[in-house]
Amino acid sequence: MKYTERNGNIINDWAAEDSLNWTKPVDHERFLQAKAGDYAFTLTPVKRVPMSWIPSVRDLAVLGLAAGGGQQMAVLSAAGAKCTLLDISDAQLAADREVAEREGYDITIIKGDMTERFPFPDASFDLIVNPVSNQYIRDVYPVFEECARVLKPGGILLCGLPTANYFALDDDTRRVMQSLPYDPLSDPELYEEAMAGNFTLQFSHTLEEQIGGQLKAGLTLTGIYEDTCGEGPLHEMNIPMFIATRSVKKE
Repeated sequence: MKYTERNGNIINDWAAEDSLNWTKPVDHERFLQAKAGDYAFTLTPVKRVPMSWIPSVRDLAVLGLAAGGGQQMAVLSAAGAKCTLLDISDAQLAADREVAEREGYDITIIKGDMTERFPFPDASFDLIVNPVSNQYIRDVYPVFEECARVLKPGGILLCGLPTANYFALDDDTRRVMQSLPYDPLSDPELYEEAMAGNFTLQFSHTLEEQIGGQLKAGLTLTGIYEDTCGEGPLHEMNIPMFIATRSVKKE
């Protein structure tokens, strides 16, 4: 089994536990707020994307990349966007299907692996929304390359990205425990630990990989902000462990 498929299966289990914020679909009240014009959403644990980052989304072709869970795509659909979702987790896809049925909007839902070529023609989308997810893949550059391919000229890519330092800390984010890069596919000890605990295989990525990868793919960075974990000691001390980026494909 490919490691990304295994990760998807474990995320299915997490969604069934209903204990994580990013696996909980928006409620009807939040949908109505978005419909009334408040369609800002989160890419990272706490902060919402600034409204200045998002054009009027009505009638825009939007790709939710690894954005299942009934959150970002529901909010953007409420605001009038024409949304397509690509995610590897059946449970996360089901959450979007559930919200769409409840609220009565159309969405194209596709199960897929973002490490593979996207199943869309060139220049298909005005906006790509990619919340924190690339820690579940080993090589991020091909993903940015595919995003650039399927974006229309002038199209926007919004990403939530974990910083590499997150992977150097213990589970309580109190002590430095791990050298970088964090890569269980090249570290037998990390791999065995993940297998024994039924954990996802996750990977650290440098800013050179994550921001430099977008630039290398031909995108222009136009915005960035930092965010915390949302809980724990680092959050309480306001120490950022995530970034969000806005980049644009050249006209």
